[in-house]
Amino acid sequence: MGTLNLHHLRLFRAVAHDGTLTGAARRLNLSASALSSQLKALEAALGQDLFERRGRGLVLTEAGRIALDHADAIFRTAEDLSATLRETGGVRRALRVGGLATLSRNFQMQFLRPLLGRADVEIVLRSGSQTELLRGLDALALDVVLTNLAPARDAASRYLIHRLAEQPVSLIGTPRRVGQGAPIATLLASQPLILPTAETAIRGALDALIARLGVVVNIAGEVDDMAMIRLLARADAGLAVIPPIVVQDELAAGILVEAHRLPGIVEVFLAVTLDRRFPNPLLGGLLARQQEGV
Repeated sequence: MGTLNLHHLRLFRAVAHDGTLTGAARRLNLSASALSSQLKALEAALGQDLFERRGRGLVLTEAGRIALDHADAIFRTAEDLSATLRETGGVRRALRVGGLATLSRNFQMQFLRPLLGRADVEIVLRSGSQTELLRGLDALALDVVLTNLAPARDAASRYLIHRLAEQPVSLIGTPRRVGQGAPIATLLASQPLILPTAETAIRGALDALIARLGVVVNIAGEVDDMAMIRLLARADAGLAVIPPIVVQDELAAGILVEAHRLPGIVEVFLAVTLDRRFPNPLLGGLLARQQEGV
């Protein structure tokens, strides 16, 4: 086998992740024919077919899957090294943070607070779905993902999952709606509720609590965004099931009040990182500070 051409390997990786020759060629700003010829050159150098065509798409052969594993490792290491050395040599260091779109903004600010205002630090904050953010983490475009959903792990996973905090979940509403200290069961049965969606851990625990109490509830809304639950609670659309940290400013101002802590229901905040050879030096201090409750 001849010397491996890393340019060809990079093109192969792009096609493997895209799944189509035309799509990868468009993103790489190459013609499909030029890309195809360079893939053939790589296959010739390796002595193996890397793809088989199925319909309009390309599927990796067994050799292709092995090649992709190695290609991912090679380019992640190169990107990791480049990013680390580039930041180390500069005056300002960047921390690239992905925040789940539905996660409490107040919690994200609390996590980042030690770095806010520092002249030597640039914070790059991206919001998105769990899938989008983990993809960015895998590609080293992000240093950490803040989430309340633990990603699946297996023997090949490089994810490190850091438990940062555990927040209580409460029944919260306007003073008018909460009234004068009614029991939890009475409020759940008598007031419209603004709830997280069914796939969340909070909702599963709440449904179990409702079943234990034997009450029938009136659901005013099911919302997958904590910021929207906060706005609906402020608008007096119903009682919200929400961690108090999400509405801490409204609670402090008396716009909303906490009727009850919901027994046995918590939200867990996590930071997901990769097992990297060159981790971002800004991140270690943040994780340690958060986990120590400072």
